[in-house]
Amino acid sequence: MINKTTPSVIVFDVNETLLDITTLEPLFERMFGNAVMLREWFAQLVLYSQTMTLSGLYIPFNKLGAAALKMTASNHQIACTDNDVEELGERMRHMPAHPDVAPALTRLKSAGHRLVTLTNSPVSASPTPLDEAGLSDYFERTFSVEATSKFKPAPETYQYVAQELSVNTSDLCLVACHLWDTIGAQAAGCQGAFLTRPHNSFLPAPDVPYPDFMASTLGELAEQIMLGSRVQSDRT
Repeated sequence: MINKTTPSVIVFDVNETLLDITTLEPLFERMFGNAVMLREWFAQLVLYSQTMTLSGLYIPFNKLGAAALKMTASNHQIACTDNDVEELGERMRHMPAHPDVAPALTRLKSAGHRLVTLTNSPVSASPTPLDEAGLSDYFERTFSVEATSKFKPAPETYQYVAQELSVNTSDLCLVACHLWDTIGAQAAGCQGAFLTRPHNSFLPAPDVPYPDFMASTLGELAEQIMLGSRVQSDRT
């Protein structure tokens, strides 16, 4: 039974939170001679997705990702071919789940939580990346920001999920390994559960909202959510 203090609907980010983007590293190792360039590309992708939304524009995330790859290559005076772009798309369609994902989802679902996803990626034909990773059956619904033509962390994206599920945003808890995503969800009235996977840390700046839940593994985060044991800020 769900504790009354815990959210009834758990909304999962997909890329990097559930699916392991490090499987893209061989492409960046081949193109740039350094697998860490994956992080520069991904940061540019997030930056320009948010720029599009703030500017009232929308480009599907996969097309923006391809453009960001070309831009990153140009910034480093490296050629980016159509084959490189095709490889990026193919690898993104077949990212595996992190090892801690299935056990945590099983526990949350068994405890009575409704599980859904919300991704910046557009709706894709079957088999979807979640199908390929063996995760689709855990989720009641899969949502894409494509329906709002705005990328996370725009409030409309989280509000759209609440409206579609006929619940309040306060009934939602957004699980993500990107702090900008949990900040956006909390600003929209949701709870935020921050998963501190590698390369994803809390921003210790004034007025940054502290997540309701925070842990380094999805199993530990699921346990916190089920118990309603919110983290305490250590700010003075």
